[in-house]
Amino acid sequence: MNHRKIRNTLVCALLLGAGTMNAWAQSLMIYPAAGQSPQQQQQDQYNCHGWSVQQSGYDPSNPPAPSSGPSFGSASKEVLKGGLRGAAAGAAIGAIAGDAGKGAAIGAVGGGMRRGFQERDRQQQAASAPPPGLDNYNRAMKSCLGALGYSVN
Repeated sequence: MNHRKIRNTLVCALLLGAGTMNAWAQSLMIYPAAGQSPQQQQQDQYNCHGWSVQQSGYDPSNPPAPSSGPSFGSASKEVLKGGLRGAAAGAAIGAIAGDAGKGAAIGAVGGGMRRGFQERDRQQQAASAPPPGLDNYNRAMKSCLGALGYSVN
């Protein structure tokens, strides 16, 4: 395996390990239970939104920036760590088989890809979690709108 193939394979592993951030959103289903007009519902939702933001300290129309979202740098570091570990193990196995260099190259690619995939999965799980404060905001909205005669799911 030549150096160009190894480099290209590691670049592919880095790109796969970078991951993407998934947008997480939850919307409430609001039904007028007391014959409210669409205009009245819109006004009530606006007022309840303001109250819910005050009560919860969270505004879904202006969410805080993610503090530790996915980054290309962290995936790159993990791929390199895995590649180094894989190269060491591959060199040892390759030395026994008679070609330490080839074993190191195969180990580096395999180890780098494994760590890259693990980091991508970790980042995707972190991105899929609801933002802190959203549950409190939704509870406040349900309470406010329920008090005004709406059915909220």
